[in-house]
Amino acid sequence: MTRKILVTSALPYANGSIHLGHLVEYIQTDIWVRFQKMRGNTCHYVCADDTHGTPIMLRAEKEGITPEQLIARVWQEHYDDFRAFHVAFDNYGSTNSNETKESAQSIYRTLKANGLIEVRSIEQYYDPVKNMFLPDRFIKGECPKCHAKDQYGDNCEVCGAAYAPTDLIAPFSAVSGAKPELRNSDHYFFKLSADSCQQFLRQWTRGGSLQQEAANKMQEWLGAEGENKLSDWDISRDAPYFGFEIPDAPGKYFYVWLDAPVGYMGSFKQLCAKSGLDFNDYWKQGSDAELYHFIGKDILYFHALFWPAMLQHAGFRTPTKLFAHGFLTVNGEKMSKSRGTFITARSYVDHIKNTEYLRYYYAAKLNGTMEDIDLNLEDFVAKVNSDLIGKYINIASRCAGFISKKFDGKLGNFDSAATAEFQTAFADGEIARCYEERDYSRALREIMRLADVANQYIAEKQPWAMAKQEGKDAELHEVCSTALTMFRDLTLYLKPVMPELAAQVENFLNIKPIAWSGTWQSLPAGHTINEYKHLATRLDPKLIEAMVAANQESLKPMTDSHSETRHAEHQQHAISPIADTISIDDFGKIDLRVAHIVNAEHVDGAEKLLKLTLDIGEAQPRTVFAGIKSAYDPEKLKGRMTVMVANLAPRKMKFGMSEGMVLAASGEAPGLFILSPDTGAQPGMRIK
Repeated sequence: MTRKILVTSALPYANGSIHLGHLVEYIQTDIWVRFQKMRGNTCHYVCADDTHGTPIMLRAEKEGITPEQLIARVWQEHYDDFRAFHVAFDNYGSTNSNETKESAQSIYRTLKANGLIEVRSIEQYYDPVKNMFLPDRFIKGECPKCHAKDQYGDNCEVCGAAYAPTDLIAPFSAVSGAKPELRNSDHYFFKLSADSCQQFLRQWTRGGSLQQEAANKMQEWLGAEGENKLSDWDISRDAPYFGFEIPDAPGKYFYVWLDAPVGYMGSFKQLCAKSGLDFNDYWKQGSDAELYHFIGKDILYFHALFWPAMLQHAGFRTPTKLFAHGFLTVNGEKMSKSRGTFITARSYVDHIKNTEYLRYYYAAKLNGTMEDIDLNLEDFVAKVNSDLIGKYINIASRCAGFISKKFDGKLGNFDSAATAEFQTAFADGEIARCYEERDYSRALREIMRLADVANQYIAEKQPWAMAKQEGKDAELHEVCSTALTMFRDLTLYLKPVMPELAAQVENFLNIKPIAWSGTWQSLPAGHTINEYKHLATRLDPKLIEAMVAANQESLKPMTDSHSETRHAEHQQHAISPIADTISIDDFGKIDLRVAHIVNAEHVDGAEKLLKLTLDIGEAQPRTVFAGIKSAYDPEKLKGRMTVMVANLAPRKMKFGMSEGMVLAASGEAPGLFILSPDTGAQPGMRIK
């Protein structure tokens, strides 16, 4: 039975370039969508740029253009980058569209009619120079706990303390530098704490729509039965703000996180208008269509709580499943501009050109879980050259020439015994099941196992030797025809990952676009193929080196006299002023110790903190709360060695007693890097 499927990826924010970390999600989604279409299912893939919010407004103002001009320019950049990596949206829109506006306002009105919108007066900082209320991240000041300067309004990146903007010492506006004033303003809240939302979310999050690890996290956030841990959600912002005005509320705008997921609806409405689809067939409650959202694990909270609660109480269907994925590291570390590994999509295209190599490598790493994946650049080169060139392409390059030169381009009979494993693989559907479950790494392992079978067959038959022997033409014809039938099968399985290469193979084999249905068939005897031309070349490591070097080069200060700004990463790593000189005695008062991270875990209710259990050689390990959640997955911290201040006075925090401080480096912009001792250091060793 043909399935009816709507698929989305998270909306990229229109305030920056697409980079290799972003592409994990869009490539993962595109592979799944292409697989569904190859299986004959009706599958639509929509996405859009997320275009609203204060950062967009301020950036446009700084560039001397309108927000609309800025988002139009960024939209084209994003669209071109996605197209370069063969991410084939059926519609790619913008949240700044009439369709999204109508949907957002309709949802709001329904929620309001159902008693789930409440207006409250809140006190927040106001910039008297810019005449605007300031989001927390646009307020800076001195940390009230450790007195570090230039900290953001919601947490300290030096000591990890979480606080309200009103707790900052000597606060100032990050926009104008002015001293902010406290003013009251009416804000609009979606009552996520309402019993109807709580009960619905308890059922929905346990109903199979989430991966098990995501479902477990939701239960932590929801709390035990009878507990009410969810807070109402502030969905409004005050003018000036780039976004949609709230109906019947002049000067009040929808917060970007309300209209961003509604952008899925807006983009699909545009597709409906173009293609004659019925919007309600996919979005009404009781719809028989399947709805899937591919997202990063960092936005799980919004998609697994706010979004389904909004949809349910506004009369729409909820997602069939959320597919959350992990983050990308490069060479085992966070992407870094200083190391040249913070690589944009455009930089990859300019240097490597073949974007399907990256699609293949990502697919070989993805297994359908929320685990992070690593792009090891040396392994990337080795895997592409070994798998794609050495195994897959090698089959055609070793056999196709004989068909053209000796048999006028016509195929002969095939060896059914040699293709038995290929026929079985097609019939049992294991590769298809792996694609369906997004376990691409397992699918590719099986595909490359079959490639090994084909290469072993060729190696045993040695067509190059047969071509030199009298009376071997019939056998040579069969061997090469059999090998190309195997090559066709491998192309079928690789097509969701490498659609452009598959199209070239289809042209070379002179066959219609390969579909994943029906029964297995060989390439028929007498079928004419086209002359073989090189389909792919080995990946040169020097191209990788040049790409990394080019990204490092971008950190140098701009010499253009007309430029008033410098690269953000250069600013981030510019050193802050050196503190006042201290004596060796002063330094001796600080007891720094090597610490073994025995355990690391999330802290319920804390947006910035991780709870670390540290062994420094004492009878009992210590507990330290560190504000590093934005930078580190706790699972990746377990077992690491780091450095802590061991004689810092214990500090009672909201979540428990913190018995020290982990040392981390940071710059002007967000970003934290915990310190690690050299190999061989043991827990408890003093740092002198």
